Amino acid sequence: MISEKTKKLKIGIAGCGAIGSSLAKAVLSDFSDKAELASLYDSEIEKAYSLSSNLGRKAAALNLEELINRSDLVIEAAKADAAFDIAKKTLSFSRDIMVMSVGGIMEHYHELEVLAQENGARIFIPSGAICGIDGLKALSLGKIKSVILTTKKPPKGFLGAPYLLKKKIRLENIDRDTVIFEGNALQAVKAFPQNINVAAILSIAGIGAQDTIVRIVASPGLSRNTHEVEIESEAGKITARTENLIHPDNPKTSYLAVLSAIAVLKQILGPVRIGT
Repeated sequence: MISEKTKKLKIGIAGCGAIGSSLAKAVLSDFSDKAELASLYDSEIEKAYSLSSNLGRKAAALNLEELINRSDLVIEAAKADAAFDIAKKTLSFSRDIMVMSVGGIMEHYHELEVLAQENGARIFIPSGAICGIDGLKALSLGKIKSVILTTKKPPKGFLGAPYLLKKKIRLENIDRDTVIFEGNALQAVKAFPQNINVAAILSIAGIGAQDTIVRIVASPGLSRNTHEVEIESEAGKITARTENLIHPDNPKTSYLAVLSAIAVLKQILGPVRIGT
C-alpha cells in the first residue's frame, strides 16, 4: 500500500490480452500523474513482450513473482482458471489485487478474503458488465429473497464454451432466441467460464452462488450483450438492464467491463469514492 502522498502507485498487469492491454494503456494515458505501469506478465510470455513493445518498453515483461514484487497493485486480467492462483500469490506478498476474471475466484472468495485480512492487503472487484451492484450490496445487509440474472448475447459470443461442447449445441443452428442454460451461478460459471463473470460478481455481492439464478440466452438478432438483473428483498425490488457494446478486440467481453475497472482505479487513486 502507498503511504506517501507523493509516491506513485506501482501497477502490474497479469494477463496481456484485450482487457490487460486496454488497462495498461489507461494507466499510461489517464493516471500517469498518480500511477506507473511497473510490469507485465502473461502465461504466454510472447504476449507480454508484444504489449511491452507496443507500449514503447514503458513496462518490462516479467515472471509473475517478479511482477508482484515490483507492484503495489496487481491487476489480474488473465483466464479464469489462473485467477485464483494469481490472487492468492499476490495477497500472500501483501500486495493489493484487482480481479477481472471473477468467475475464477468465486468458489474461493472467502479464502482470499481471510488471506487479505492476514496480510494487510485489499481485493478490488469491479462491477464489470452490469449495473445494480451498489443496490445489491446495500440490500444484502437485510434479507434478499431472490437474485435472477438473464444474460443474452449473439450466438458467436458463446463460442468455445465447455457446456455447449458437452451438450453438443450447435450455435450456427440457432435462428431465434434460445435459452441454452438455466441453473445457479456456480453451475453457470463452470459451464461458461469466459462469458459469465457477471454471475460471479452478483454471487459475491449478494446471496451466494448456490442461490443466484442464471438464465443464458443465445439471441441471433442481438447486437449488444444484454444483462437483466432482478433482485427481490424485504427492502424493495431492483430491476437493472444493461446493454453492452462488445469490446472491439474481444467479442466475449463487454466494453463496460474494462471501463468499470478504470473507474475503480480512479477511485483508488483519487480522494473521492462514489457509491456504496
